[in-house]
Amino acid sequence: MSIEQVRQYLSRWNKDKDIIEMNISTATVELAASALGVIPARIAKSISLRGSQPAQSTLRTLSLENTAIIIVVAGDVKIDNQKFRNFFNFKARMLNPEEALEYTGHAIGGVCPFALPPQIDVYLDDSMKRFTTVFPACGSSNSCIELTLSELEEYSQHKTWIDVCKQIAT
Repeated sequence: MSIEQVRQYLSRWNKDKDIIEMNISTATVELAASALGVIPARIAKSISLRGSQPAQSTLRTLSLENTAIIIVVAGDVKIDNQKFRNFFNFKARMLNPEEALEYTGHAIGGVCPFALPPQIDVYLDDSMKRFTTVFPACGSSNSCIELTLSELEEYSQHKTWIDVCKQIAT
C-alpha cells in the first residue's frame, strides 16, 4: 500500500491529512489537472530514471547499477536529453512499470518523491519555480497533495534544484 506509506511519511510534518484522494484516476498529468481544476503545468510529475550506459568517468558520474533517481518536473515539460547528459554524465532511460515499483516502491501513475528507499535521490527541476504551489502524486493513481515549493523541497529531501527540461511542443 504505497499511499499508506506516503501518508505515514508525511505525518511527521502533519501533512498526512492534506493528501487529496479522488474517486477518479490522476495517473497522468492531464487526468490530474482535470480532476483538480488546475493547468497541467502545476502537476508535479515524478519521472523515474536510471542510467542506460556508463558515460566517460568524471567527478559527477553517478552509478545507477542497482538504483534509480527521481526528477520532479512541471507537467508541461519533458526531459531534455542533452541537458540531462550534461548534468549527470550518463544517458537516462525511463524505468518500466516493474522497475518503477521495484526501485521506488510506487507504481507508475503514483510515483512520487515521498517515502522512497534511501538510495533513491530526488532532484527538483527549475520548471516548477514559476508556481507558488504544485501538486505531486502521493503513491497511488488517484492521490496528490498541494505543496509550496519550500514544502516540496523539505518533504522530498531533494539533492538540489536542476535545469534538465524543455517545453513540450504543442
